[in-house]
Amino acid sequence: MMLLLLSLLVPQMALAQNGSRLSEFLAAVQPADIVPGADRFGPPAGTPPTAPVFAGDRLLGHAFVNADWVNATGYSGRPIEVLVGLSVDGRITGARLMDHHEPIVLIGIPPERITEYIQAHVGANVLEIAQAGPRSRPQVDIVSGATVTVMVIGDSIIRSGIAVARAQDLFAAGGGTEAAAAPEAERVLDDPGTETRSWEELVGDGSVRRLFLTVGDVNQAFERAGNPQAAARPESRVPEDTFIDLYVGLASVPTIGRSLLGDVAYERLQSRLEPGQQAILIAANGAYSFKGSGYVRGGIFDRFEVLQGDASIRFRDRTHTRLADVMAEGAPGFRDVDLFIVPEGATLDPVAPWQLQLLVQRATSGRDKAFLTFDLGYELPATYTKVVEPPAAPLAQPVPAAPAPEAVSQGVSAPVPGEALAPEETPLWVTIWQSKVVDIAILTVAILILTAIFFFQDWLVKRPVLYDRIRIGFLLFTLVWIGWIAQAQLSVVNVLTFFNSLRTDFRWEYFLMAPLIFILWAATAASLLFWNRGAFCGWLCPFGALQELVNRVGRVLRVPQLKIPFGVHQRMTVIKYIIFLGLFGLSFSALAAAEQAAEVEPFKTAIVLRFMREWQFVAYAVLLLVASLFVERFFCRYLCPLGAALAIPARLRMFDWLRRYRECGNPCQRCANECPVQAIHPEGHINPNECIQCLHCQMLYHHDRKCPVMIQKRLKREKRAIGASEKPVLPPRPATVVRAVSKGAI
Repeated sequence: MMLLLLSLLVPQMALAQNGSRLSEFLAAVQPADIVPGADRFGPPAGTPPTAPVFAGDRLLGHAFVNADWVNATGYSGRPIEVLVGLSVDGRITGARLMDHHEPIVLIGIPPERITEYIQAHVGANVLEIAQAGPRSRPQVDIVSGATVTVMVIGDSIIRSGIAVARAQDLFAAGGGTEAAAAPEAERVLDDPGTETRSWEELVGDGSVRRLFLTVGDVNQAFERAGNPQAAARPESRVPEDTFIDLYVGLASVPTIGRSLLGDVAYERLQSRLEPGQQAILIAANGAYSFKGSGYVRGGIFDRFEVLQGDASIRFRDRTHTRLADVMAEGAPGFRDVDLFIVPEGATLDPVAPWQLQLLVQRATSGRDKAFLTFDLGYELPATYTKVVEPPAAPLAQPVPAAPAPEAVSQGVSAPVPGEALAPEETPLWVTIWQSKVVDIAILTVAILILTAIFFFQDWLVKRPVLYDRIRIGFLLFTLVWIGWIAQAQLSVVNVLTFFNSLRTDFRWEYFLMAPLIFILWAATAASLLFWNRGAFCGWLCPFGALQELVNRVGRVLRVPQLKIPFGVHQRMTVIKYIIFLGLFGLSFSALAAAEQAAEVEPFKTAIVLRFMREWQFVAYAVLLLVASLFVERFFCRYLCPLGAALAIPARLRMFDWLRRYRECGNPCQRCANECPVQAIHPEGHINPNECIQCLHCQMLYHHDRKCPVMIQKRLKREKRAIGASEKPVLPPRPATVVRAVSKGAI
């Protein structure tokens, strides 16, 4: 049934996701919200579309969606869509975030902070920015924790505004001089690549350019920027210390590439480049990393970009390769050496000037960061180029054959009948796994220990004190290390994202980017075949561990425990399935809404953000923990949509590890009464959908002071131990033992 539902919905969703959503967004706002003074929108027209905005019959401007005109892809791999208004004189008059799937915004960044950032771009004149260059763009403080997201938003607003201004011919109307006559001669790449050069030669002739900043330089720059909060938090190092010593070279130019990479690596690079595609090598030392850590979390490098004209280029993990060293003779050692290929959809003209813009950020509060940009200009030396005079008149040319290999190596653009790109030799996810070897080892050992606990559970539960100590220790490890330190809390959002990727653009690389989350999901999926959802819910869920530990503290403090009647309990367990099915259904039509509705889980507040969040989220999480003082694992029992998602396939388990006696449930009710989540029915059988594999019932199963059957066996052993010389003491009948256990006499 599920597969049939997916087969019906996927074509409809794919249709809905294609094309512009301008008309949909216009219906959700008032004209004056986008262009002040406007009273109506005209019909969208053009490809990509824009909609005229009127006050009566007077044209005030144009409305458009940023993602229709420029690349606005963020961490999520999906576009961040902003509805933008542009006046007839080229000013941004309004902007509103309409749709996105950015996880950092969904889980912790207040929407008003993003709104403030967007509104800071209102009033910018894209005509002046296009003429003055990227440095004239608005300098707006970024939002801490959402660097890439807000930079993509701000950049796409400006660049899409420039693109619309060109399409609507606003430069001519505004008297601008953005358009220029075609040059009479063209400068093209002309480098046979038959030689290599030393590091000193490359730096000396400008083939490799340098940006050097000391700690004092950066501190003074923040002081001159006029932000007192940023200036009040200077770098703590000695002013003369190196902040960053950064070098940049155009590695796709044959001589430069062979010199920096070596022959083997350069040939491998050329096999990956499409005709006309460029690659940049960046190497650096110093206290500040130009890479940062953003690309590890979501695939985008957030501390630098390349600017050429009014276009900007950001780099993602897919086109990045980490290198061991610079191969040029005499090159110093570098902490970071990385190769970046200009991504598809972006163009870098190798013979035209461009600049690398380095973002230096500094926290000004818990939520905000100030930032400055430092530019490193780059222009290819004339020795690698030549000037080509244009022909007198265009001539019809025959369809050219495939280019010779040497033509491709020189960057000459020509049609190619097919592509044969070599895969990246070191995918980023492999690099990330290598960088987290210690964390992966710790988690793997923990999972192996848990597996051993389950496989040798009979030996363990026969030793109640040892069992209890091991369980408390494992729960503390799960809460502190897996949850608060490693931030590896699974969520129902992971389930929704997985199903969404199946019907859009499924790639294992997206999931492999978070090693600990991937390992936990793999272990959880495997454990469903053996122990249903209990392995995760009972042992590996940080919030579940927090609830149980809070309840244990409550019992020590003699907090009264509420016993919910089994009939009421059964009906309340349905709630979590309703919540999950609601989120799952909503995700098909509005994934962002489903992700926001998933806030019914307090995991992000209590575990990911460690209660450092808005008061209403904290109050909700604390309320659930207070409830767990009186009803153990209250949220797990009745509200957890992730638990419901994992419980649905519980019937598929291949083994039944939990042992029972015939007397269980008839007449003995001890296990049912003591089950922490009331997963044992009064008739004695265990509901696998609700069981968390805590093994408490198995401890009772072997306990000769608590289980009636085991009490019988103990009394018989004691009788035989008395010896034949003494008068035998007959053990009580089973029914008598059960009544005694129920009354607490034994």
